[in-house]
Amino acid sequence: MQREKDIKFMKEALRLAEKGRGTTSPNPMVGAVVVKGNRIVGRGYHKRAGSPHAEVIALEDAGTKAKGATLYVTLEPCIHYGRTPPCVPRIVSSGIKRVVIAMMDPNPIVKGKGVKMLEKAGIEVITGIEEEKARKLNEFYIKYITRKIPFVILKWAMSLDGKIATSTGDSRWISGEEARKFVHSLRKGVDAVLVGIGTVKKDDPLLTVRLVPSEKQPLRVIIDPRLEISPQARLLKEEGGKVVIFTLSGVDEEKVSFLQDKGVEVIEMEGERIRIKKLLEALGEMEVVSLLVEGGEKVFTSFLEEGCVDKVYAIVSPLLLGGKDSPTPFGGKGFERIKDGLRLKKIEWLRKGEDMIISGYIEG
Repeated sequence: MQREKDIKFMKEALRLAEKGRGTTSPNPMVGAVVVKGNRIVGRGYHKRAGSPHAEVIALEDAGTKAKGATLYVTLEPCIHYGRTPPCVPRIVSSGIKRVVIAMMDPNPIVKGKGVKMLEKAGIEVITGIEEEKARKLNEFYIKYITRKIPFVILKWAMSLDGKIATSTGDSRWISGEEARKFVHSLRKGVDAVLVGIGTVKKDDPLLTVRLVPSEKQPLRVIIDPRLEISPQARLLKEEGGKVVIFTLSGVDEEKVSFLQDKGVEVIEMEGERIRIKKLLEALGEMEVVSLLVEGGEKVFTSFLEEGCVDKVYAIVSPLLLGGKDSPTPFGGKGFERIKDGLRLKKIEWLRKGEDMIISGYIEG
């Protein structure tokens, strides 16, 4: 009976945590509720980095009712000073008698220490309630805090016969309006969006969130080895998130200066080609926790071949394009045997208008 109650109230905490999607990075999304007498007396969620944590907001909402109550929180409370004070002392001083936690914080600074401090103060602690949902909620944060590189999502739209454009390069629009809104919701929830220079030259994209409301715009990342981007490219002229271009060392310094004057950050990398793993390390240093890769074929292939993909979203439209030279999502050598191919795990299906969105994880 108690476990059923714990699950019920943790689901509410998870619902609250979700409200912070896209605004808390590089912090995790966290929700909390204070329950007394089987009734919620306080609610809170972390809204953005630097703002009060979920536990503090929920305790303030509960006020004196927190004494003797149970606190449900989706992530282990912190014990260190960051942009805000630690949460555990605040929980202890509130008189909370029981804390239920969905998942332990994978951050080495916190991991297990918050629970120990609560228990030392005489507070009963329960962990692992709705843990799988909590881990999925913060899959971006978990990878970033343990590996210091962003969680990588590949997204593409294709016809039923697997083409991402016609033989002439026309790709607008393979997917319908509802699916495009879904893509903009993906952009809203990540720190950065990446494409290759081929996509910039062909589609002249903005890489901004426009079709859904958003408090912020993602960082716009371009892979442009020879610095071929046109000075007239829309993403250089119209408002949006900051633009970062990864190029190879030795490119035209006048063009670098021109781009820098436009507010673009140009990162020159050594070698004959841009290594995806090095690019991700650089983005990690910039506190980019999540990255949405939107094309094109060469970029998709590079991420896949270097083993740098965590999750994919394939938007499949009921459309036949044909053409043996029409581009597909991936090129390269490919696999020689079916059994060696990369199968997605934890697959989900979602219909948007006439389109079907298939998502899943690439494990290992």
